[in-house]
Amino acid sequence: MIVTKGFVELHCHLREPGFEYKEDIASGMAAAKTGGYGIICPMPNTNPVCDNVETLKYIQARAAQIGGVKVLPVCAMTKDLNSDELVDFEALHNAGAIAFSNDGRPVENMATFKRILQEGKRLGLVMMSHAENTEFSPFDNRSEYTAVGRELKVVEEVGGQLHFCHISTKESLELIRTAKKKGLNVTCETAPHYFTLSGRHDEARFKMNPPLRSEVDRLAVIEALQDGTIDAIATDHAPHSIEEKTRPFNEAPFGIVGFETAFALGYTYLVCTGKLNLDEFLKKMIDNPARIIGVEPFGRVEIDLDEEWVVNAKEFRTKAKNSPFEGMKLYGKVKGCEYV
Repeated sequence: MIVTKGFVELHCHLREPGFEYKEDIASGMAAAKTGGYGIICPMPNTNPVCDNVETLKYIQARAAQIGGVKVLPVCAMTKDLNSDELVDFEALHNAGAIAFSNDGRPVENMATFKRILQEGKRLGLVMMSHAENTEFSPFDNRSEYTAVGRELKVVEEVGGQLHFCHISTKESLELIRTAKKKGLNVTCETAPHYFTLSGRHDEARFKMNPPLRSEVDRLAVIEALQDGTIDAIATDHAPHSIEEKTRPFNEAPFGIVGFETAFALGYTYLVCTGKLNLDEFLKKMIDNPARIIGVEPFGRVEIDLDEEWVVNAKEFRTKAKNSPFEGMKLYGKVKGCEYV
C-alpha cells in the first residue's frame, strides 16, 4: 500500500453541457475520483463549445457544486472550434481557463495557428495541439506526424508554449525529441492505450483518434517515456453511449474511457515490466502534468500495488463502458482518493 498525491489529468472529456447522455460533470468526476485523480482538465468540445466566459463559468459552477476533484477547463482556441476567429484568450484566462485547445478539430490553417501562438506567447498561456492533418486518414501515421512537423516550424518561428496531445507515432516522437534538443518550449503526452495496445481491431471499443498504431510505434512510445521525450500520461477519457459504441466499427464514434484504468495500466505495463520505476511513472501522472499547466497537485491517493484485478466496465463510475481493456488482468488498485 502506498500513498501519493492525486493524479493530474491534462486531457479528458466530460461532455457537459450538451452531451449528458454520454457523460456529465458529476459522473465524470466520480470516475476520476475512482481512478485517483485530484485535478482534471476537460476539453472544450461541448455544446455550446467552451469558447466563451459564460460556458466556462457554467462548468466551473457545476464542478464546485459537486466538490472533490478540481476541474480546470481547457477552452477553445477558435470560435466554435471550426473558424479562423480567435477566442478572447485574455478574458477566458482571467476567468479561469487553464489552457487552450481545439481538441478533436485540428487547426490546419498555419496562419491562424501562428496568430494563436503569438497570443499565447504574449499572455503566457499554454496551447494544446490536436495534431492531425486531415489530408490523410487518421489510420495513416502521416496524419499525425506531418501536422506535428508543420506546427513545430511555427513554434520555432514565433515561440510560445505548445503541448502536443495524445502522441502515438514513432515519427512524431522523433520530431518532438529534436525540437526539445533545440530548446523549443514544447511538451507532449501519450495515453495508456498507446503503450499497451497495437494493431488493427474491428470492434468499436478499440476505436479512438489517434487510432492504435503498429507494434513499432508502441515500442517507440515506451522508449520516449523512458528518455523523457514524453512528459505526461493522459487518458483522453472520451465517453460515448453504449448504443453508439455497439455500432459497426466504421459507424461508431472515436473515443474510449480511461480514468478508472490508467494507473493500473501504467503500473502493469511500465513499472512491473521494468520499463520505468515507480517514481518515474508517478512523475508522468502527477508532477510533470502539474508543471505543464502551472498548478500544484491536489488530493491524496491510496493504492494497493499488490492487488490483482480484472477490468469489468460494468463496474465503472463513468456512464460510458467503452473500454478496450475489458477482461484484462491488471496490477495496482486505487483504493481511495481524498481531497484535502
